[in-house]
Order: sequence, then structure tokens, then C-alpha cells
Amino acid sequence: MNCQSEANEDDYHSHEHGHSHGGHDHSHDEEADTGQADSLYDKVLVDKAWCLNESEPDSIKLVFKPWHRRLDTTQLVSSDSDPELLVYVPFNGMIKLKSIFVWGGAGDKAPQSIRVFANRDDLDFDSVGEAQPTQEWALARGARAPVEYPVRSAKFSSVRSLTLHLPGAFADEETMELCFLAFRGEWLPLTADPIISIYELTPNAADHKAPASELAGHHSIS
Repeated sequence: MNCQSEANEDDYHSHEHGHSHGGHDHSHDEEADTGQADSLYDKVLVDKAWCLNESEPDSIKLVFKPWHRRLDTTQLVSSDSDPELLVYVPFNGMIKLKSIFVWGGAGDKAPQSIRVFANRDDLDFDSVGEAQPTQEWALARGARAPVEYPVRSAKFSSVRSLTLHLPGAFADEETMELCFLAFRGEWLPLTADPIISIYELTPNAADHKAPASELAGHHSIS
């Protein structure tokens, strides 16, 4: 499935300035600081992340790598029964997301598109196909390094978790591979839920006593 980005005209991909998908050179020096600025690497709750249809249990945790290991293709997650993955990524605070880095390597087992849902922890393969994503993109083919996909920030201003649906690979393979996932944005610690004290659910007669003379005056029948 080749999902067309809903923001083709408004959004841009960072691979347009620095990544090579044709014959020109790719400069990693120019992007050296790109992924580290506003990095949310240490804000992902990796132990609580999960993936449906991964061939090896918990292998999704291998794709959350520090920036200097972004080109490592030895640690990855691959799909099991078909080229489709559903990934849940929780954060340890409130996130104002700026962009997502996605990379499945330079081969055709890389994901072809991505559908991203903010604050949806209830999705599975039965429901995700009919769900409306917060944003979606067609991914770059043959990328030799992770590609940055800026998000529409207004839609990702208060994010606790992301669910990523990768519905197919470029080639008609039975396997999809994902090597790297990263996020950029602003992080805020979670504040404690406000404590609402209900001091009195039912009136306490002892607290609302009136003098007998007042009571008699209010209830007198003429």
C-alpha cells in the first residue's frame, strides 16, 4: 500500500537536502547534529514499547538507537507472517513532536509508507486499517541513512504515545525490515493529576444546625 502523505505540499523531507536517492553524494557531516538536536532518544520508554507481527519477540527494542549508531543494520526488527508491523511507542513525559526518523535500510524490504497515530494505545491489526491516522507519509525508497519526516506540529502538541502502522514494504516480500526509529521534539515532565477533594457529599446536620427559634420561624404555619 503506497500511502500518500496528507501534507505533500506543506511538509518537506530532510532527505531533499543532504540525503542521496539518485546519483549525488550523501553527506553525513551535514546531518551530524540534525538528529541530536531536540532528540527524544532518552524519553522513549523502551521497555514498554511493543510491536505486533515481529519475527523475534521484543526485537522492536533494538531499533531505538543513539544517533551515532543510526546506520547499524545488524540490529533490527523484521516482520513475521507478512510485510506489516504495528509499533507502539510510549514516552516518559508529554511530547510536542517535531519530526520522526524512519529507516529500514537501503533495500526493498524497507517500509513503503507509515501511518502515525497520536495517543492511541488501543489499536491492533483488526482496527488500525479503518482508523484515521494523525498523519501519514510515503517513505523514501533506497535511502542510505535515516530520513527525517517533519510532522504537523499542531496535531502532535500533547503526545504521550505514538502508534506507528507500517502496512507494506517496497518489494513484494514476505518480510519487512525496520532498522531505526527516532523522534525530535520538546519534552515536558508529567505533572501529578490534580487532587479534587470532596469535603462533603451529604450535608452533616451537626454542621448546619440553626437555633430552635429560627427553625420554628421558618416552619411555622399560620
